[in-house]
Amino acid sequence: MPPSHASTSDSKSAGSSGGVQSLERAFDLLERMADAGGEVGLSELSASSGLPLPTIHRLMRTLVVCGYVRQQPNRRYALGPRLIRLGESAARLLGTWARPYLARLVEETGETANMALLDGDEIVYVAQVPSKHSMRMFTEVGRRVLPHSTGVGKALLAHTPPDEVRALLARTGMPAATEKTITTPDGFLDALEQVRRVGYAVDDNEQEIGVRCLAVPVPNSPTSAAISISGPAGRVTEAATERIVPILQQAAKELSEALASSGGSAG
Repeated sequence: MPPSHASTSDSKSAGSSGGVQSLERAFDLLERMADAGGEVGLSELSASSGLPLPTIHRLMRTLVVCGYVRQQPNRRYALGPRLIRLGESAARLLGTWARPYLARLVEETGETANMALLDGDEIVYVAQVPSKHSMRMFTEVGRRVLPHSTGVGKALLAHTPPDEVRALLARTGMPAATEKTITTPDGFLDALEQVRRVGYAVDDNEQEIGVRCLAVPVPNSPTSAAISISGPAGRVTEAATERIVPILQQAAKELSEALASSGGSAG
């Protein structure tokens, strides 16, 4: 029996990048679901993607069977639990890729360098290279903190719409880690405006007394990521900030380029 035209055409249905079309569409739908908050209806996906409903339904049924999507009692679709393992593994790899850039930050600034991601409503640290000073900052990889008291949190949320920031803060609360922690939504939104204006974020004794942190986002990262340096307030002074920020920004730019080239090299 000759091979069906459907299976042959599906294996050759490729976008300009040479990928299989159905696979590209499935990943596009997963990303659209993530952008929509993780739960959507078929009509919403059809409207945003431009794909016909039968095509979306077929792809979603496959993703449900594989565990990457689940159907809710209200008939809407939500991101499935099997994605968690993929995300955790990818986050670890992202931290591994970042380590050479963090190591160079330590060499050039003398302070501990970190990489963090926004995971849901929390900040999670995925990589760190410690300072060589005897007095240095240490954050355990995998540690989770709330964004309102951290430099990386400000860097990651700086370009998030204000209503989304307020909703996040309402969900997490704004407990004071120190007497200098920002504990009001308006105060935090003012801080985000400052980040947008100057191009970097500061944690000035807000997470821990005696510690200052400088952070910048990684541009065009596949997931929201930021890198930072942290050290004693006596070393990470205003004068040191002027020297360190351009180094941070250059490292973020180079890391972004490395992530983009690694993503585009598969074929």
